[in-house]
Amino acid sequence: MHDRLNMWLIGLALVGLVAAASSTYVHLQMITDPAYTSFCDINATVSCTQVYQSRYGTVYGVPVAFGGVVWFVGVILLSVASRFSLSATTLRIGGYLLAWSTVGLSVAMYMAYASFFVLQTICVLCLIVYASVIGIFLLSGNVEAAQMRHLPMGIVTDVGLLFRRPLGLGVFVLFVVGAIWPVFWFTNHEPVPPVVASVGSDSMEVAPPPVVTSDQQSEFERYWESQPRVSIDLGRDINADVLVTVVKFNDYQCPACANAHRIYQPVFQKYESSHPGRVRQVTLDYPLDPTCNDQAPNGLHLGACAAAVAVRLASAQGIDQREAMEEWLYGNQPGLSPENVVNALEQVVGISEADYTAEYDRLISEVRVDIDRGNELPVEATPTYVINGVVIKGSLAPQYFDAAILYELEQVEAATGN
Repeated sequence: MHDRLNMWLIGLALVGLVAAASSTYVHLQMITDPAYTSFCDINATVSCTQVYQSRYGTVYGVPVAFGGVVWFVGVILLSVASRFSLSATTLRIGGYLLAWSTVGLSVAMYMAYASFFVLQTICVLCLIVYASVIGIFLLSGNVEAAQMRHLPMGIVTDVGLLFRRPLGLGVFVLFVVGAIWPVFWFTNHEPVPPVVASVGSDSMEVAPPPVVTSDQQSEFERYWESQPRVSIDLGRDINADVLVTVVKFNDYQCPACANAHRIYQPVFQKYESSHPGRVRQVTLDYPLDPTCNDQAPNGLHLGACAAAVAVRLASAQGIDQREAMEEWLYGNQPGLSPENVVNALEQVVGISEADYTAEYDRLISEVRVDIDRGNELPVEATPTYVINGVVIKGSLAPQYFDAAILYELEQVEAATGN
């Protein structure tokens, strides 16, 4: 591998590594500090956190950005290794690099599609990552490499060489441990609830959402006014005092839905205090579970339909029981199954398996009605929010979610005189 080409590869990988590490840092801050405002949240359409909070931002709770960190470190290690290897090994490393960069390009293009066309949001840090991956892929195509069909046997040879070189083996072990340990941390870490201690009190109060500046508010309002509006038949009467209706298409096994529930809770509590009865959230079920949703034949959330039924049963017992069941579901998403949902329903709410079974057919029919409402939009990802007819694909940063509700309140109040 030519030295100049090698240095370009390392340089691009370092740029991408900084961007991916920064993205991972932002994601970590979002988990540990609910009031955190990212430095790359510029407005409602240029926002990193909106991408990170969406269903595309994580895989089983692990930030996709961390995968980028691992990938770029892999590029650097392969590039460095090629400078200190025998000619035959160098050719194989060129092949490994081409295969590695092909995988990276595939993931980057998928994420770019999700960001630009599904979420319709620009993530600045993500753009840097995409550009770095594309550059590395193009450069890796110019690297002299062994043919792909020779690589499987070459891996066996190179692993043997690695074990005979203590330094190389040590670096490899560190790379593997560094890639695996954070995965366990993210998958087992409980997000910090959005609370702050009251001064001079042992009680805890909900932290308010971050505040947007006047310039950000003006720019957001221009964006909001340009959005089309849809009509959703909720199949229920809305109190005349309600000025803003926030519809959430929800999947109780969706990590992004759990995160949205957590970060938007302070916003709803704020308006319940300042404008009681004026802002209402309506949750419609859209489980990505083939058990009840024909639009999700490959859905992996195999406990989501049962979860939707369980929450409806809990709702009949009262708002406190509903909230308790929702909190349990959001906190136990990994490995959620119909069996442990039914067990939790009895432990958390006191509803027996017999009652669940007796009501299941009726309630799952109601869930399918919600699914049909979602298909009319159509819902392309969960959560999908609709605020007074304006569809939000994915999530808004809390301060812009707050700004949207405030704008709608002011507009309706001005129009109706309420």
